Amino acid sequence: MIEVLALLQDTMGGSDPRGLVAIGAGIAAGGAVIGAGMGIGRIGGSAVEGMARQPEAAGRIQTAALILAALIEGAALFGVVIGFQLQGKITL
Repeated sequence: MIEVLALLQDTMGGSDPRGLVAIGAGIAAGGAVIGAGMGIGRIGGSAVEGMARQPEAAGRIQTAALILAALIEGAALFGVVIGFQLQGKITL
């Protein structure tokens, strides 16, 4: 926590962008994970609802839900990697 406060104080000076890069990295990684969690939760809920309404289509719905969840996880992983790359640009 103290390191974050020091980086935030660096941004107040305006001459050193290290703090802003750290904030951007945190927002990028956190936003990607939160968005992926919401998307996968929504896919899971809709898939279960669809299987409850049409049990004969459960196999197709489950396959489609797994593929969509994997695509969302890939996008989330990309966001987290970009966040870590931004964090790596900080030179102390």
